[in-house]
Amino acid sequence: MTKENKPLEAVEIIKAESNYLRGTIANGLQQQITGSLALDDTQLTKFHGIYQQNDRDSLVERRKLKLEPLYSFMIRARVAGGICTPKQWLVMDGLADKYANASIRLTTRQAFQLHGVLKKNLKSTIANINQSLLDTIAACGDVNRNVMCTPNPETSQAHQSVYEVAQRISEHLTPNTTAYHEIWLDKKKLASDSDHEPIYGASYLPRKFKIVLAIPPSNDVDIFAHDLGFIAIIEDGKLTGFNITVGGGMGCTHGDGKTFPLLSQVIGFCQTDQVCEVSEQVVKIQRDFGDRSNRKHARFKYTIDDRGIDWFKDELQKRLGWNLKPEKPYEFTTRGDQFGWSKNHDGSLNLTLFIENGRISDNKAIKLKSAIKTIALLNLGEIRLTANQNIILAKLNTQDKRAVEEILSANNIVHPQSQLIDNAMACVALPTCPLAMAEAERYLPQLLNKIESIQLKYGIENRPIVTRMTGCPNGCARPFLAEIGFVGKASGRYNFYLGGSFHGDRLNQLYRENINEESILEELDILLKDYSLSSTEDEFFGDFVIRKNYVNTVTHGSQVHPINLNVS
Repeated sequence: MTKENKPLEAVEIIKAESNYLRGTIANGLQQQITGSLALDDTQLTKFHGIYQQNDRDSLVERRKLKLEPLYSFMIRARVAGGICTPKQWLVMDGLADKYANASIRLTTRQAFQLHGVLKKNLKSTIANINQSLLDTIAACGDVNRNVMCTPNPETSQAHQSVYEVAQRISEHLTPNTTAYHEIWLDKKKLASDSDHEPIYGASYLPRKFKIVLAIPPSNDVDIFAHDLGFIAIIEDGKLTGFNITVGGGMGCTHGDGKTFPLLSQVIGFCQTDQVCEVSEQVVKIQRDFGDRSNRKHARFKYTIDDRGIDWFKDELQKRLGWNLKPEKPYEFTTRGDQFGWSKNHDGSLNLTLFIENGRISDNKAIKLKSAIKTIALLNLGEIRLTANQNIILAKLNTQDKRAVEEILSANNIVHPQSQLIDNAMACVALPTCPLAMAEAERYLPQLLNKIESIQLKYGIENRPIVTRMTGCPNGCARPFLAEIGFVGKASGRYNFYLGGSFHGDRLNQLYRENINEESILEELDILLKDYSLSSTEDEFFGDFVIRKNYVNTVTHGSQVHPINLNVS
């Protein structure tokens, strides 16, 4: 039972009785009569970076043949701060070919995903990832997940310092259990090994927890969308500390007015050497006060929203034993990735490449996976994953530039694309995500081409609009922060949202509910025509639709769906 004597969610019982995330996973891996794991174990494997999925495209045919669903697994590898070496990239590339579906997915949290891994190949895949000095532990599950950080080294000379802070947070908040190493790496448990979890406890957190670090003026990590954020304060070229943000989160549930996305709030400033202590105590507050009776209400954003920001600040400072300092001035002027070549403060070069919805694969026309593999084989600089599903080939020298350009050209890779496409994102959705209600990754490119035709008709194709689509309201591609957002409701039908801020500091609002492509394009024709005729020169589309009263300004997440305007 919870502190309020409400029944615990079933997942809470599974975690508590799991022997620190072991469950019966090891035994289930040996059972080759089925491609799946036990239902309870599929909750625990998330903590190990693994989701059980099935090919929903083949469900009907397999039922006719009286076969079980075509089960496979998604494996997510953590990349703290988004920086990996060419050698690590080559490991993921090889595993994609050998064990997965010959593609790599870059997530909106700067992580790698492999899809289509069969149960019999799970241990080999994870062992190879681990040997590359990456891992999958805590990439999913009710713990702190991959710590994100602005990956652009040209942002400031202080980038390396901020990146190192991200790494320290990630290491500090990694679960203490040795279950991962025992199950996946065949390490024997020693008498000295402790299963005590000093930060998480035996039941871990009520829900997932996400931490990001941003370096103004770039908000390329969407800092206000996350549970805990640190905004780097740079003075005289040096990192002096961070403003702290708390209480953001994107997910909600269709038709449930008690669930909604929320933006985080700035609560003060801390010094660089205090960041891990702040992170730990914030996580512990969520551990102790988060809702364990209702997973739809279990995210940290509700813990703060229910009790108020002043309560949270008092509780945090009581646990810290010292007071946060007042927040320091900062400004975000950019949000997305800046494509093409750029120069770092040390004179080295970067190339930011657009990756359509984060999918690294080859097709008949464009050999994207092959091109990046060829570049990685040259062992040049670093490869950085952005929070917008793109990559940066970083720290190259002038001699490298020609070689990289030749490889990209030979594989038909053009960069950048267009203002609309470069500012768009989609989640994986169908056919593998079990939560998906509609297409996203496979469908958004087609829809964008049709939207771009409308822009061309009205002469506004050079004006950027942040557009995002997800197959369900969990919000993995952060659609509620888009100027144009689409959230899957059913096959071929979407909720249509307008009015997010171009800089990521305002939620959007539902404009039309449960509409198909024809209706989407009809509505956008009206909106974009008006935008072309009535907007000011530098007015962003999200600001325009609010000024023209198509939607209202959202000041609290409960206003995202207008029926829920009862904000106290």
